[in-house]
Amino acid sequence: MQRALAISAALGLAGFCLLPWFGVEYGLFEPDWIEAGGLLSESGAPGLLHLLFQGRLLLALPFLSLALALLSAFDMRFLRGRERLLLVGLVAALLAIVAPPFVERWTGLEFLAAVNSSALGYGAMITCGGLFVCGAIVWSKLGLGNRDAFTIASIGLVLALVGIFVFYPILHVLVQAFAPSGGQGSITSFLATAAGRDIWGLACLSGGRSCGVAINSLLLGVMTAGSTTLFGLAFALLMTRTNFPAKKLLRALTILPIITPPFVVGLALILLFGRAGAVTTWMSQVADIEAGRWLYGFWGVWLTQTLAFTPIAFLVLIGVVEGVSPSLEEAAQTLRADLSATMRTISLPLFRPGLANAFLLGFIESLADFGNPLVLGGAHGFLSTEIYFAVVGAQANPARAAVLAIILLLFTLGAFLFQRRWVGRKNYATITGKGDNGAHTPLSSTHALTVHCLTLPWLALTVVVYGMILYGSFVKLWGLDHGFTLDHYREAFGLGWSDGELIWNGSAWGSLATTLSISLIAAPLTAALGLLTAWLLVRQQFVGKSAFEFATMLSFAVPGTVVGLSYILAFNVPPIELTGTGIILVLCFVFRNMPVGVRGGIAAMKQIDHSLDEASLTLGADSSQTLRKIVLPLLRPAIVAAIAYSFIRAITSVSAVIFLVSADHNMATAYIVGLVENGNYGVAIAYANVLIAVMLVVVIAVQLAFGTRRLRRHERLAKIAAAPIRS
Repeated sequence: MQRALAISAALGLAGFCLLPWFGVEYGLFEPDWIEAGGLLSESGAPGLLHLLFQGRLLLALPFLSLALALLSAFDMRFLRGRERLLLVGLVAALLAIVAPPFVERWTGLEFLAAVNSSALGYGAMITCGGLFVCGAIVWSKLGLGNRDAFTIASIGLVLALVGIFVFYPILHVLVQAFAPSGGQGSITSFLATAAGRDIWGLACLSGGRSCGVAINSLLLGVMTAGSTTLFGLAFALLMTRTNFPAKKLLRALTILPIITPPFVVGLALILLFGRAGAVTTWMSQVADIEAGRWLYGFWGVWLTQTLAFTPIAFLVLIGVVEGVSPSLEEAAQTLRADLSATMRTISLPLFRPGLANAFLLGFIESLADFGNPLVLGGAHGFLSTEIYFAVVGAQANPARAAVLAIILLLFTLGAFLFQRRWVGRKNYATITGKGDNGAHTPLSSTHALTVHCLTLPWLALTVVVYGMILYGSFVKLWGLDHGFTLDHYREAFGLGWSDGELIWNGSAWGSLATTLSISLIAAPLTAALGLLTAWLLVRQQFVGKSAFEFATMLSFAVPGTVVGLSYILAFNVPPIELTGTGIILVLCFVFRNMPVGVRGGIAAMKQIDHSLDEASLTLGADSSQTLRKIVLPLLRPAIVAAIAYSFIRAITSVSAVIFLVSADHNMATAYIVGLVENGNYGVAIAYANVLIAVMLVVVIAVQLAFGTRRLRRHERLAKIAAAPIRS
């Protein structure tokens, strides 16, 4: 604790004394840093110079608080009896940094405004971090809540990050919902929009073409969540409880839909089942069935979402299915239960946390999906697309977009409460550290037949869809001229050689490099924050834990269009200006995808018995050592799933990045959307194929690097049983 306090205080003081206090338009290692005067310029001056020469006296609070914390670290006797005073000083210093920009913005009073900008810079950010960690350490020293510094700092860190990068941006959008409109008051305007027939209409239930956008989204969410959970469980059982000969191929095929931009899958389905699609044309010629438009509407969106989101359920459920202890299933069979009864009474109840999490994620994914309803929605409106059109349509209406976002959040809250009630407070732990024979009980013949009937058609359709995607990138003009060509790949990723140097001639190289770098940064951060949050929710008890869990899931429920818009509104003005930078893209991906790591970590961690943690603590380890040496090694499948899924989502995200990309930081999906809008489908599909190949390589590399969790002895026993017996 003493060393941690010293390091935190020293880093905070270093940021205060050496780095620019306010936001600057150049990096510390760029020439502008020297040309602009660096530390000696007013715009690049650190907090210490602002305090001494610019008359910003409030900055004395963070300097004195960090200095006292550093002094206390070297002599803990100085801190004795002054803990509460130091804690108050640290909190006051943090408020002195964060509050003035808001006060200036809302009241017009100038406290800490710089000449050109009052946005907080490198120095202010590092100083705030040092103050925060020092406060957590002093809090633990006081014994408040009977927790160590690591746990307190973790809870505070997650709350602070979620508050800044989830609630704060959304607040800027939600205030628009109560903006006066058309001479009406704020409340009246809100109720008039929220109760509209176009939102809650039930025409589809009485023979009409379409219901209101809220009803359409709710029905689609429930159906997609149910179908993806069913298929995900079937794939998990096929992988773990059968002797399916092509498991590696199966795992690769289940990954393909989530490493593909959604609109590409929708376009492939149009080529198969659209009015001029291959299947539709064949059925019209062979069976004289008139071509219809069934794909463009509710059922087409549901089919596409089922293909795209089933792998999410599979990634959540595979770790849960693998983690069930075989000893419980053996006990049931010892009591003369057959395979079907064992699955029904023992295995499925233990799958309940995973099933609930998979259903919740499928429901939220369906509600927040933007690309599939945009491509295949037809005359059916959905909340996500209606929010987008309300923002960027010919008659922009941000108030209506905010009202629809509130309705979407209410649906998410209902799903969360339903999931909590169904799972309840029962104990699902099966990994206790005790030995078992390691062999999972196989499926009964009936269950095995059902699993194969569910999974094999899905796999066949996936192969056909991706065959169409691959085929379309090598033809001159998709649908008209099917002559073979490589021109699309040359235009996007062409290479040249000039004067002994390699020339990147392709138009897509820049966006690909930006996409990979930002995704590789965001993926491990997302996994780390998600698993840390899951550990707090499962292993720690604190006030407001239910609200804390919902807060971590909130970003997943908001459509990407609203996320992008909220980030533009929140981070385009002081105190935090990030628009036009790569940082805003990283933050968007981290907090948009964090719930995947949270739900996967919770499902896996609930199967690890608390006695393992207690044994570690009894032997003198603190919570950080227990997390690092006991819990994390048992969470390898959850870690791999979180990193892989976060990387994939960062690359394939469409709706949010459209608002956040810039000329210097253009993402692959935004570039592909631009190609599609310009009618350059061949290059767009070629780019999509390159993305799929890159993501497959990265996912396989991550899997090989992390390996698989070995909690059982079934692989070793299988090898022994298969080896020949020597006399």
